[in-house]
Amino acid sequence: MEKDFKMKLEELGIELPEASTPGGNYVSVNVRGNIAYVAIQFPIKNGEYFFQGRLGNEISTDVGYKAMEMAALNVIAQINQKVGMERVHGLNHIDAYYQSNEEWDEAPIVVNGASDLFVNLLGEKGKHSRAIFGVHKLPRNFSVGLTASFTLES
Repeated sequence: MEKDFKMKLEELGIELPEASTPGGNYVSVNVRGNIAYVAIQFPIKNGEYFFQGRLGNEISTDVGYKAMEMAALNVIAQINQKVGMERVHGLNHIDAYYQSNEEWDEAPIVVNGASDLFVNLLGEKGKHSRAIFGVHKLPRNFSVGLTASFTLES
């Protein structure tokens, strides 16, 4: 899958960001048995913060889609660096978090930024279930955050 993965990145014009380091006492990727759990990832690219603010205020739905796509790229970067894409059997589930104003209600569209990226990049292995949570506040005022779990080949 590694060669296919690199070819797919090139085909889609995607460059993976550097995998960020944890901001606390935890690991970015925790492997238990054949499941890899990826800690929350934010729209950060090579140490620079992006898409800070509330959806419906400073961040539009279209821009939120891009923010979630960037968080998903960070999930992929973590798995690629810590586990290796060749070991990935498939993406299981994502938990998507967002902060918005009280009136904004387009979370499924924003979370499609992650879902579309996973399916476009990983094909069948990228299909997943998901949950979406509106929260009062995310660290560093990020508009979105994303966690994921993957099944690994034995």
